[in-house]
Amino acid sequence: MKLNKRLLTALMAGALSVTMLAGCGGNAAGDAAAQNGGTTGGAATSGTSLSGKTVRVGICQLVQHPALDAATKGFQDKLTELVEADGGKVEFDNQNASGDAATCATIVNGFVSSNVDLILANATAPLQAAASGTDSIPILGTSVTDYATALDISGWNGATGRNISGTSDLAPLDQQADLLHEMFPDAKNVGLLYCSAEPNSAYQISVIKPLLEKMGYTCTEYSFADSNDLASVCTKAAGSSDVIYVPTDNTAASNTEIIKNIVVPKKIPVIAGEEGICKGCGVATLSISYEELGQTTGQMAYDILAKGADITKMNVEFAPNVTKKYNKAIGDQLGLTAPEGFETITE
Repeated sequence: MKLNKRLLTALMAGALSVTMLAGCGGNAAGDAAAQNGGTTGGAATSGTSLSGKTVRVGICQLVQHPALDAATKGFQDKLTELVEADGGKVEFDNQNASGDAATCATIVNGFVSSNVDLILANATAPLQAAASGTDSIPILGTSVTDYATALDISGWNGATGRNISGTSDLAPLDQQADLLHEMFPDAKNVGLLYCSAEPNSAYQISVIKPLLEKMGYTCTEYSFADSNDLASVCTKAAGSSDVIYVPTDNTAASNTEIIKNIVVPKKIPVIAGEEGICKGCGVATLSISYEELGQTTGQMAYDILAKGADITKMNVEFAPNVTKKYNKAIGDQLGLTAPEGFETITE
């Protein structure tokens, strides 16, 4: 889900396989680079390089979810538009791992065996599976919060130095802390609710916690291992917090009803790291457009496939805009007044 420098990751995956699309032989990225007088990953050059060619792209999406679905759609629409304008065609093999990491690896291995021209990894677990599966096929991630954490890169400078780049869905954590303070300046205790099995979530908490503490809040971490203990941990958080912060977290996003059914009766507001979680159980968030994020990733894919852009030097990009959003439906249940300058989240 923008502003350069925020990094993170999302972990998981599932089972659901779709048959591989038949494709023509040859690697379009390599062909494009050869036409440009270099190899795949060479310096970007101008000119039409995909005319008459078919580009084959494998998409591994972690799980069906509105945000991830929007990122995939934005990617496909943008890349299709650019490739067709270039005189070529693009074929997508879009597969969903249903939240299972092992399935991510199986899907990626199929893409590698089929020698696709590029892999889109939608969320952290698919990115990690792709990174383990190939060091030659270009890999673009999207809806990944922190690439440094996901890929275990130290000394992060914005580019991976590998056959991997992409886009991050992280809204600036300093602005998220400011949002919480704007909404609840008189709160004392902030509960930080997140899934400990997701490195991206732990990263976000490690960054926002000291920011909130500098504002005078007492912050307590409430981590749950998976959906099985979410209810008990959330109940504990709701009993000891004035407000709860939930970062961009896949497990939380898939279980907002559980959180809502605990916090709303107790009149405890939730500030969420992204709009999907906010819509389900929160009152306010900084929102990005996942479709816009996918479009940015599609442009990156075109630059690699058609122009020979060097993916090893491509900085991870962020959604260009963040928007303050308010969930009036839950806010009304909590007796809150809608703040000025916020867009209302609609169904």
